[in-house]
Amino acid sequence: MSSLVRLSTERVWQEALEEEQAEALGRGRYERGTSERGYRNGYENGTLKTAEGVMRVEAPQIRGREEPYWSQLWSQVANTSEVLKRLIVEMYAGGLSQRDIEFGLEKALGPFVLSKSAVSELTDTLSQEYEAFRTRDLSGYAVAYLFMDAVDEPLRRWGSKTGVLCVWAICEEGRKVRLTLSTANSESYESSLEVLRDLVKRGLQTPVTITTDGAPGLTKAIDVIWPKALRIRCWFHKMQHLQQKVPPQAWPEFKALVMDMRDAPTVPEAERRRQLIVNRYQRDFPAACRCLLDDAEASLNHLYVPQRHQPYVRTSNLAERAFAEERRRTKVIPHLWDEGSVTKLVFAVLIRVSERWGKKCFSEFEQPQIRSLRRQRQLDDPTVLATPVTADSLPRRSAASAA
Repeated sequence: MSSLVRLSTERVWQEALEEEQAEALGRGRYERGTSERGYRNGYENGTLKTAEGVMRVEAPQIRGREEPYWSQLWSQVANTSEVLKRLIVEMYAGGLSQRDIEFGLEKALGPFVLSKSAVSELTDTLSQEYEAFRTRDLSGYAVAYLFMDAVDEPLRRWGSKTGVLCVWAICEEGRKVRLTLSTANSESYESSLEVLRDLVKRGLQTPVTITTDGAPGLTKAIDVIWPKALRIRCWFHKMQHLQQKVPPQAWPEFKALVMDMRDAPTVPEAERRRQLIVNRYQRDFPAACRCLLDDAEASLNHLYVPQRHQPYVRTSNLAERAFAEERRRTKVIPHLWDEGSVTKLVFAVLIRVSERWGKKCFSEFEQPQIRSLRRQRQLDDPTVLATPVTADSLPRRSAASAA
């Protein structure tokens, strides 16, 4: 069937090119006419690369004209079809290296096909998609819950790593959206501050909650830009850190008590249960108790949101699942060449994962609860939206460190 489609398409193209040549000359083949419009002058081989294989036609030529003859029909058709271009981009986003794509197309469609450099040029369309995504207006999103996390990727060219900071949100109506993706110096204060300032500049409203891990630079930047928002310490990371500080034999009991504290009905009750845990295990597991008390307020801020939403906001699991998909694809390219390669591949993977996200069903009763919490925190009051970020508020380098 594929061969039939290819051969039929070649026939149609050949006839169309012959018709175009006849129209340019003002006469059909074997018909007499004036020589003012030129003469037929043989053919040149032409190829069109498609998902069905290479289509080959004979492009008619004309001589004896004042201006060189160019087939308008053929010039409008790219050397590579749009279907094949999209296929190549999706193969790249699916985890195939450029060399794998070249080899796979050659095995499936014949030995033409595309060189590694041609594949690289086609996948550069992802960079253009990323730039449009990174600069789009965000004022239309009624963001309720914001999430931030980072993943590190190695750079082969520089022998180092770069961090990719991801920001996504759940809107008031329950829709999940990815807001931005930025190459950053991991989760440092300066890089995080730059990302947050860009979100505000693009019209993002102040979120009700912001869930992050315990990176100090990131949390400091959040406190500067959105001091009235509820910052939530990710419980997925919190439980990982606690498990490392408790012996395996004692972990099930300790974990049950911590989860009971995490799921308390109110913040005062959670604080009471936490103090009971500390009193009980302070002598045996002091490191675990210190970890439990670390960032104590942020660890319980999830209890302020509607109860059914608490499992959504207390972890950044949505990012962890997306990162798992991203690592599954990037592991076939253990060392990406430069920052541009990292950006376009991670963006391609994460944006496709986010397109499959389902919508949270927030009821008509829960949405007013979110708006009520927003009013209580005065998040929409322009006089308290954020602490102004000026040059004086940024950290200064000493003369010694600058040297």
